[in-house]
Amino acid sequence: MAVLLVGLLLGGGGVGTAWVLTGSGESPGPGSGPAADAQGACAPLAGFAPSKYTAKGDEGKVALYRWNGAVVLSEAAAAADRAYKPLADALRRASHRQQVAFAFDAQVKKDIAQSRKICADL
Repeated sequence: MAVLLVGLLLGGGGVGTAWVLTGSGESPGPGSGPAADAQGACAPLAGFAPSKYTAKGDEGKVALYRWNGAVVLSEAAAAADRAYKPLADALRRASHRQQVAFAFDAQVKKDIAQSRKICADL
């Protein structure tokens, strides 16, 4: 039993030492930055269906999270690189209109379509 405890402590110490020496994993990788944020906004937007937004249960939650994720990530991309401002502007307009109208009306859908076109061109 004591051997097992010593092994766990040494193993944990070794992992901790390796982690300290190599960094905590916080360095930006190839999947970070404004381009990744813009792509991250486009991915949930592609799977978003406005008709599901008011659905009950998990289906509605998924739509809500996809919508909000797309809007927020587009803002992050635009804040870091103005090249993504048109995407953020279109999604911001759609989000604001949806909040005011409490619906995905024709204007909101038009802005969503514009956002999807911008995403296709990225």
